Amino acid sequence: MWLRAAAPTALLIVAACLASPARAQTAFQFPDPLTPRLQTDPSKPPTFQKPTKSSKTQFGPPTNFAPASGAGKTGFDSTNARKKAVPRKPGAAAAAEKQAIAPGTAQPLTISPTSAPQKPANNAFAQAPAAPPGSPPVEIGPIRKPPPKRKAHSELPDEYAQLGIRAGAFDLYPALELIGGYATNPGASPDPKGASLYTVAPELRAQSNWSRHELKADLRGSYTGYSPDETPTLSRPYFNGKVDGRIDVHDTTRINLGSRVLVSTDNPGSPNLQAGLSKLPVFITYGGNAGVTQHFNRFELTTKADAERTAYQDSQLTDGSTASNQDRNYNQYGTTLRGGYELTPGVTPFVEVGTDTRVHDLSTDTSGYQRNSKGYAANVGTTFELSRLLTGEVSVGYLTRTYDDPRFDRLKGLIGSASLVWTLDALNTVKFTASSTLGESSVPGVPGVFYRDAGVQWDHSFRRWLVGTLKAGIGQDLYEGTSTASTDVAGRTDNRYSVGAGLTYKIDRTMQIKGEFQQNWLRSNVTGVDYTASTFLIGLRLQR
Repeated sequence: MWLRAAAPTALLIVAACLASPARAQTAFQFPDPLTPRLQTDPSKPPTFQKPTKSSKTQFGPPTNFAPASGAGKTGFDSTNARKKAVPRKPGAAAAAEKQAIAPGTAQPLTISPTSAPQKPANNAFAQAPAAPPGSPPVEIGPIRKPPPKRKAHSELPDEYAQLGIRAGAFDLYPALELIGGYATNPGASPDPKGASLYTVAPELRAQSNWSRHELKADLRGSYTGYSPDETPTLSRPYFNGKVDGRIDVHDTTRINLGSRVLVSTDNPGSPNLQAGLSKLPVFITYGGNAGVTQHFNRFELTTKADAERTAYQDSQLTDGSTASNQDRNYNQYGTTLRGGYELTPGVTPFVEVGTDTRVHDLSTDTSGYQRNSKGYAANVGTTFELSRLLTGEVSVGYLTRTYDDPRFDRLKGLIGSASLVWTLDALNTVKFTASSTLGESSVPGVPGVFYRDAGVQWDHSFRRWLVGTLKAGIGQDLYEGTSTASTDVAGRTDNRYSVGAGLTYKIDRTMQIKGEFQQNWLRSNVTGVDYTASTFLIGLRLQR
């Protein structure tokens, strides 16, 4: 019986013994830093409790937290607004540099180019072994963005460039020049007579803006009048127009098409002019060409066929009669083969060979000479495009021409061409041109004339709106004759020299004022033909 009564008491004693160690363990247990603490006393309602100052662990935003506009409770600012710079006291940077680095903090790592990489020790940057004498140390620091590079003067947009007119798929660039001036010797005569002059010169450039293929045109014309005029009259028209196209058949194959028109007169004082003229006869030369260009990697092969016609109007004489110039009219047919290899980007040397045939309307001219001929030419040269500093093409070659008339010797000589633009810097540009061609002649006993010209032009920009120009040129007209010729023109050589200076004032994109001075000399091995001429010009250019 007593065991039944003692059983509940024994159970209470065992439970008390088991609970005592638990309470003791809880009393001496270290607090868990991840366990949240209550900032208030659970025995008092939250309304009447005061915040405890001893509580150091707090979750959530601080009591003085003020999120930025567009930010959430996490503190992330999504407004992308620029932060205001905190003003620093003068001398703060120097004081920070002089402050000693506390022990245990990270030291800047200095690495020599010859040292091997090492792992940092004790979670700090370790110092690499000393570099050999003479090796510059490389200090690792914050990566700084370099300042933006300023654009060069030549890279800036031209504030006075011609804007043009958009017309469908073409960009048109029309312009008109009105020029007036005075010439001391417009007739190129040994006995000079001065006259005032005026020139009206319209022009039009057109360029297609297609994604493939291309069509462009360059049309320039002028009419020059003199007062008082001489006999023969020196007033004359001039027009030079070119239209070129390209058809892109494939990435490596294209078809080239071109056409040209030239309207002009023989220069005053030329031996080709007849005596007793009342006005200079006008001639027109027009023609076209078609060819194919094929690329084989860096090698380029071009074939071209060309056809051209030159026709003169009848000469008007001072006695009221006219003289036919039909014997000077002729057709020319030719073919050209050209191969080039891109040696480096922008430099492509080439070799070109060609042949042509000239057929006159009359097999025999008024002097009894047969002027039909065949010519052969070969050229070597290269094209340039070196970082836009030097662009253009230069070539030199050799030409021979054989005439049907047995009294004419075969003409032969050096020929060539050059068109180079050299940009020295943003303010200076130099242009060089050269050409050598063999033209027809109507002088008895003279089968042809070699025309050789070379010129250089320097443009300097004092300001973007003020450009100065200096020009210089030299030329030679060589009238190749035969030993059987009975005229003093056979073997005649005329040497021409010229210099000039000009100034262009650009008012805006649509208007410019120009002034120019030209000085020309001709010195010949034939007596009585030398002359000197000066020309003063001032004009207005209107463009759109």
